[in-house]
Amino acid sequence: MERVTIVPPYVADEGRYEDMEYRRCGKSGLKLSAVSLGYWHNFGTYDQYETARAVTRRAFDLGITVFDLANNYGPPAGSAEETFGRLMREDMHPYRDEMVITTKAGYTMWPGPYGDFGSRKSLLASLDQSLKRMGLDYVDIFYHHRMDPETPLEETMGALAQAVKSGKALYVGISNYSPEKAAEASALLKDMGVHCLICQSRYSLLDTHIEKAGLFDTLQKCGMGATAFSPLAQGLLTGKYNNGIPEDSRAAGESVFLKKENVTPEIIEKVVALGKMAARRGQTTAQFALAWVLHQPVMTSVLIGASRVSQLEENVGALKNLSFTKDELKEIDQILKK
Repeated sequence: MERVTIVPPYVADEGRYEDMEYRRCGKSGLKLSAVSLGYWHNFGTYDQYETARAVTRRAFDLGITVFDLANNYGPPAGSAEETFGRLMREDMHPYRDEMVITTKAGYTMWPGPYGDFGSRKSLLASLDQSLKRMGLDYVDIFYHHRMDPETPLEETMGALAQAVKSGKALYVGISNYSPEKAAEASALLKDMGVHCLICQSRYSLLDTHIEKAGLFDTLQKCGMGATAFSPLAQGLLTGKYNNGIPEDSRAAGESVFLKKENVTPEIIEKVVALGKMAARRGQTTAQFALAWVLHQPVMTSVLIGASRVSQLEENVGALKNLSFTKDELKEIDQILKK
């Protein structure tokens, strides 16, 4: 006889808001948990549902209120939203008003000329599909996932404004935008009576290109918040590659995001040195890296993924020490310049 595992009904931890930090997102009334849970990987059809369920439950119990998705997350594309929809039905629906649920559109999602980039047709059709997959009436934040080199920005921002005015999104944001386009997008939305709430960008100790390009200054001037994805540089800043490439790691496979050739001796030397600093602070390398991202004044939240509950708990532990001395910041700069 087949053994059936019965999972008890989920009841959220009553102390879930005690230790999490909540930060106001730019010039808005919305506060975000300093740590967001991303569903980019590990939450698709190819992954274990019960693991996704355990991670999501624990995230909410730890005070995480931001759950970040996109139409193409999986794999396969769309399946992360389907998994999340099941989680909402089975566990999280009593807590919908305590959650900030986000999704995005802009990367290739379906064949033909309308399943990609930033046309009005593409974005609004994608939002409808996302809501259906997740079983939601609205999302809290709807992002344009990447700049479109061909569609007029007025059209793309008009679609985001329509998403808000139709009630299918409470706020809108942008992702992977240059400082110049972010400022232009913000101004266009303002003229349409909608505030551009937030910009999501890749940012970590090993990748500070957006800061150098002036994006932080632009966001502050526009009253926008920021959230960082890949803050652990695809796992490099966990220290897991310090002694070689593990067989079960992302770099060992066919990942398009972290390749073997990117795991260089020079990078590992920096990670090892940063790890020594982390140890002096009583942190793991991952906690140190997340704390550094969150110490930036413009940063509202840092986006993490998790393939197991222990990984999630370790990362949230970064919040115990987010301050850096001037000497520590100077030492970090010296390490990164090597």
